[in-house]
Amino acid sequence: MTTPQQRELQALTAKLRIGAISRREFIARATALMAAGATIGAPGLARAQASEPKRGGFARFGLQNGSQNDSLDPATWATSFTGTAFNGSLCNNLMELMPDGSVVGDLAESVEPADNATKWVFKLRKGVTFHNGKDLTSEDVRLSLMHHMGEGSSSGALAITKQFASVEADGPDTVIITLNDGSADLPYLLTDYHLSVFPANATGDGIDWASGVGTGAFTLDSFEPGIAVRMERNPNYHKNNKPYFDGFELINIPDATARLNALLTGEVHMIGDIDVRNEPLVARNKNLRIERVPSLRHFTFDMDTSVAPFDDPNVRMALKYAMDRDDIIDKVFLGDGKKGNDTPCAEIMEFFAETPPIHEYNIDKAKKLLAASGLDEVTVDLSVAETAFPGAVEAAVLFQEHAAPAGIKVNVIREANDGYWENVWLKKPFNGCDWFGRATMDWLFTTAYTSDAPWNNTHWSNAKFDELQKSARLETDHDARAEKYAEMQQLIHDDGGVLSVAFVNWRYAMTSDIGTGQIGGLLPCDNMRMTERWWMTT
Repeated sequence: MTTPQQRELQALTAKLRIGAISRREFIARATALMAAGATIGAPGLARAQASEPKRGGFARFGLQNGSQNDSLDPATWATSFTGTAFNGSLCNNLMELMPDGSVVGDLAESVEPADNATKWVFKLRKGVTFHNGKDLTSEDVRLSLMHHMGEGSSSGALAITKQFASVEADGPDTVIITLNDGSADLPYLLTDYHLSVFPANATGDGIDWASGVGTGAFTLDSFEPGIAVRMERNPNYHKNNKPYFDGFELINIPDATARLNALLTGEVHMIGDIDVRNEPLVARNKNLRIERVPSLRHFTFDMDTSVAPFDDPNVRMALKYAMDRDDIIDKVFLGDGKKGNDTPCAEIMEFFAETPPIHEYNIDKAKKLLAASGLDEVTVDLSVAETAFPGAVEAAVLFQEHAAPAGIKVNVIREANDGYWENVWLKKPFNGCDWFGRATMDWLFTTAYTSDAPWNNTHWSNAKFDELQKSARLETDHDARAEKYAEMQQLIHDDGGVLSVAFVNWRYAMTSDIGTGQIGGLLPCDNMRMTERWWMTT
């Protein structure tokens, strides 16, 4: 390998880690370098070659967003803690999101679309049983999907199931989903972590989620909400040789310093969201390593556009120009983040579009926008907690300093970590939020940005946006669809209530005892399936 090739490969790797290029672009350009004699050292790829999976061992993981209000009800799951424990370990979906972003059948052995993708036929995998020995049937799947469709449902998957005209069990091993309109994205949508399959209850009119019985890689041993979940290997799991761990414990450790101490003292084998300022401590220890995984993740301050003063578009825009995102990224994330421009769309997403102008820090513009609203000054309460996103409190305090010269007084309200997602998010008028992102534009918008989206944290309602979302879903011409999604992104940028703080990678710190393959980044914790996919190296 020549020195110029080495430097170019290192530069590509650095760009991939900060999200400056897509994984697809990285692989294409790195492959060309390999042909010239270079070797790849991309995050997550080398690990698969360094250690082969093997069975055995008990793993302990420290995550940051468990809550005393956590429940086994899949309609309520909103965090990486519940998603990893209950979707990725206890249960399975019809479809599975793989580490490379592709979709394959999980409980579904095959899937066939028909009638212009309005009808989808799923054949279930044979021989799958629940942890109590009951055979998986199509009725279990039907009722599991219907669980998110009931009147008054507030499930995070409601935006998906509202697209269903019907869900039918056709014999013991066939499920037919008919959509209101055709959608080629349905296999992706069915990987949503809420859409876990549970057994039908005794009366046959719903699912029995309370017993904690799924088809997943692990059986439930104990669950203490807000504290820990402990599970043991499912000896009858349907995937060959998986899982690798004999068991695991997922421990809730909201405080970043406490998580780091748990790792350094050997209490846990892995922690999520390591504080970027603590990375040198990990880097100096030869038995520890840090994995940065490119993702769709983004941190935001969301304004409720239905209440004053955020119901005034000029006030919203004034706040967008009153935040110095470069300063926040430099001081809070030490440069390990990418500046957002007030849309939720990551550059690596298909149909991403630029949304001019870039909302650079500009106090004069912010003042003029306030003046256009008839205001010389305005006061707003911004609710944050460390669990809102790593560094949320510090970012809010910096925003407070940035906005003050424009006459915008930001009161930083430090909320409790426990219960933040139940009591603050979707409820307080201005709050910090950690968004995982979604694999497709349609999935992202219908989850959080259309008027009827279940997780519409900005309470934004725009008739033109809703109309474009419906027509884009039906559009089969790629270029025409791209135009519609571009217009939707521009509408959010110009009129929406989202203040994008930064797009970031997932950052995990772990001991050398943990082996991984390529780590998926579309959702946290290897697309919620780290307990199934990872193994002990010793």
